[in-house]
Amino acid sequence: MKLELISFKLCPFAQRAIISLNIQNHDFETTYINPMDPPDWFKEISPNGQVPLLKVDDQVVFESLVITEFIEEISQTSFHPKDAIQRANNRAWIIFSGDMFGDMLGIVTGDEKKFNASKVALFTKLTKVESIKGSEKFFNGDEFNMIDAAFAPIFMRLAWINEFTNNALSLAKFKNLNAWSKAILEIETVKNSVVDGLDDVYYSNIEGREGHLSTLLVEEDY
Repeated sequence: MKLELISFKLCPFAQRAIISLNIQNHDFETTYINPMDPPDWFKEISPNGQVPLLKVDDQVVFESLVITEFIEEISQTSFHPKDAIQRANNRAWIIFSGDMFGDMLGIVTGDEKKFNASKVALFTKLTKVESIKGSEKFFNGDEFNMIDAAFAPIFMRLAWINEFTNNALSLAKFKNLNAWSKAILEIETVKNSVVDGLDDVYYSNIEGREGHLSTLLVEEDY
């Protein structure tokens, strides 16, 4: 079975799939496209014109949640906890986390009003997660699961933004989430789920968007 993940370098949903593929020991190729000028072959195979796509031989799997669950189904070991209720709970919080990327987009691209509204929306969601997240290392305890991988792109981008600014989106008030974020970002598979220098690309993306966040950037070399 030949697996090819198609996306663009900054796509957080592709990052989730990459973590799953590596954790579950699958060989795969990665093809990056320009989302602003996607090639014709991509338009022909993508039903919704979005990334990521996972090509499985000559078939295409689309929608990021479906992709990660497909990876789960073809793997010899599970990336979910064993308990059925816990698995269902994890899947629900993974879906919940998806809306945070919309908030992150508003933070990166919006004017001051949009930035503040998006930050409030994001932190409201994070407060809900904080209320149910215990003091364990990862979401379910000591084992790194799919739900941890789902939050990895969020925490990685928040860490970058806080590094680029004077902690504009600090997680300090979220005791459990802050510790969880640090634990996730220390995982080698998470570190290796993005291309080298992607933090520089993200910094340039913030600058190029010319939103309110770009005015908060610290003048340093990244």
